[in-house]
Amino acid sequence: MAHYRIQPIEGGLANVEGFYCDAVNAGLRPDPNQGDVAFIRSDTLCDIEAVFTTNRFQAAPIKHFLRYPKAFQTDFVLINAKNANAMTGKKGIEDIDTIMEALSRKLNVTNPVMSSTGVIGYRLPVDKIVNAFDKLDFHAKNSAKTAEAIMTTDSFKKELAYRVELPDGHTFHIAGICKGAGMINPAMATMLCFVVTDADIPRDEMKPLLQSAVNASFNRISVDGDTSTNDTVMLLANQKSGAYDKAAFAEALKQMLFAFAMMILQDGEGANKVVAFEINGAASDAEAEKAARALSNSLLVKTALFGEDPNWGRIASTIGASGITCDEEKLEIYYDDLLIYSKEYPELDAKREEAAYNIMKQPRFTVRCELGMGKGSFTAYGCDLSYEYVKINAEYRT
Repeated sequence: MAHYRIQPIEGGLANVEGFYCDAVNAGLRPDPNQGDVAFIRSDTLCDIEAVFTTNRFQAAPIKHFLRYPKAFQTDFVLINAKNANAMTGKKGIEDIDTIMEALSRKLNVTNPVMSSTGVIGYRLPVDKIVNAFDKLDFHAKNSAKTAEAIMTTDSFKKELAYRVELPDGHTFHIAGICKGAGMINPAMATMLCFVVTDADIPRDEMKPLLQSAVNASFNRISVDGDTSTNDTVMLLANQKSGAYDKAAFAEALKQMLFAFAMMILQDGEGANKVVAFEINGAASDAEAEKAARALSNSLLVKTALFGEDPNWGRIASTIGASGITCDEEKLEIYYDDLLIYSKEYPELDAKREEAAYNIMKQPRFTVRCELGMGKGSFTAYGCDLSYEYVKINAEYRT
């Protein structure tokens, strides 16, 4: 039983001592009131760990980050929207160097890193970003403004903060901002996430705990099955609180990243529903994962969810097509706790179809599939696919 307490608090990144953040419009977005260049800064050197996209065409900011030696420390993260700085070759990395050199003339920074989101294939507007340094307040704590600046097709800002109270009376804080709504696939997502903490976490525990939290959250969601070039989750720790408990920190980090993952699904471009795809009784956990991911990625399943059509045939067909061990004689499909298919009940009667329809009208529900082949289980998360998704992505550059 946990003896620590995780308390949600308002204010995002501003809650963590020693961290500062701000955003301004540098002219990357047409609306002068909407930020497009932001930063997160620490007044002391931080340990930093990150998990990046599995896309082979990693963007320039990721390549720039990976040039640093293992276990390096930093005190500055620069973030821009509207331009992914991806597929820009060596020039894309050189542009980051130019920007950071200009930053170092304004502010004493150590090993600064960058993260970008936006359209692929264009070099950064270096002069505009450099000119933003004259407008940014490097001593501000504007978490909401920073969270809004990193949005692309997001419809709402995503920021969270927790105070973690330990049994000995000590506390630490963990806070984060996140963006993501489209190109979301369980190899992370088109998403950026920045988490800061004053917990006195040992460096060697940061990466395993971060990877575990990512595996339980961002790596289980799908909006459209596309994996971005820029996906990034960063964890920065300045150890200022002097307080730490591994179990408490692991749970707080997992809760935060899972909450962000569900926000991304809720905000999936034009999405109306967040659905858990739970597979039980598979021949192995790996086969359960394969089936769950197939369901969360299936366009036919997603469009059925949008149409609120309790067509279990699409669920069964997708499981069968996934290549796992399965048997239609043993398969059972449930929407929440309502049985919609089994060998005994292959057809929906009017009463159960109406009940299924009412479940599908909810903004959140579970599709549970019992395979009867073993003890493997896995849950993936997805959303419906709407007309709005097509509209947003057809007009992305315009």
